[in-house]
Amino acid sequence: MYTRRKFLTSTAIAAAGISLAACRDQAQANGVPQSATPAAAPATAAPAGALNSRAIPSSGEKIPVMGMGTSGSFEVGSSAGELDPLREVLKRFFAAGATVIDTAPTYSVAEDVMGELLAGQGLTAQAWLATKLSGVTGRDAGLAQFNDSLRRLRTDKVALLQVHNLRDVKTQLALARELKAEGKVRYVGVTHYVESAQDELADIVQAEKPDFLQINYSVVSRGAEKRVLPLAQDLGVAVMINRAFEDGKLFSQVRDKALPEAVAAAGVGSWAQAFLKFALSHPAVTVVIPATGKPDRQSDNLLAGYGPDLDEAQRQALIAAFA
Repeated sequence: MYTRRKFLTSTAIAAAGISLAACRDQAQANGVPQSATPAAAPATAAPAGALNSRAIPSSGEKIPVMGMGTSGSFEVGSSAGELDPLREVLKRFFAAGATVIDTAPTYSVAEDVMGELLAGQGLTAQAWLATKLSGVTGRDAGLAQFNDSLRRLRTDKVALLQVHNLRDVKTQLALARELKAEGKVRYVGVTHYVESAQDELADIVQAEKPDFLQINYSVVSRGAEKRVLPLAQDLGVAVMINRAFEDGKLFSQVRDKALPEAVAAAGVGSWAQAFLKFALSHPAVTVVIPATGKPDRQSDNLLAGYGPDLDEAQRQALIAAFA
């Protein structure tokens, strides 16, 4: 595991002209520093031991609580200048013991890039890959898309297949379950990325009881606490969290601000870690999937996967910072 830099030094905002697709969790797209102020973020070495892990309720399999997304961050060209940082991002990710990677066929070239980089570093077999049936209607279209995802990811199976944003959800979820029965998929799930869809998502989860659901949840977007997360706990559905950084917008809101004292005192070293630990501190949450194409930010994000969860006082201190 790599040591965390004393501070993340990037300070320029580069969000203008960047289009953020649905379900993107890209602090790196905004170029806003993840670090706390010097008073709140002393330099520390990476913790010893393994990342925290949590069990998938439907099987008991444990996965690391820190995963990664690919939307935006892995939608790049083929030059060394674009691919070399991503190789390092993956190197640090797997060196820490993380495995869960979430992608989708509709994230332009993300699956191709991920497949190439994993294969090139001999990491495909270690990756806990999650992809999606995305933007398609009908069983044949879904099956064709899934087979193409396998080709692009350079694998013959994935851990998790999700129906993205509830599109044609009955047909695509049935297909996902067929593929699970064939051994090409271990788990099936459903996703969304906005609070306005959470009641519909909850209805589908209640009726279908998938292995996983994926939803947005952050210190400023806590609607999932009302129904989705309690329902997941009651039904034994694993939860994957997207948009814990609000597509990077949270960092601009805390620029030059110190972490709340109660949070910093708990050993949290950056705002990124605080935001990720906030999501992980809900007992229904299984894994978070922040996306980054920057190695130092990957190292920083991964530190959120060590140590205890935030307690209620620490959670409330973070919420109060945005009041």
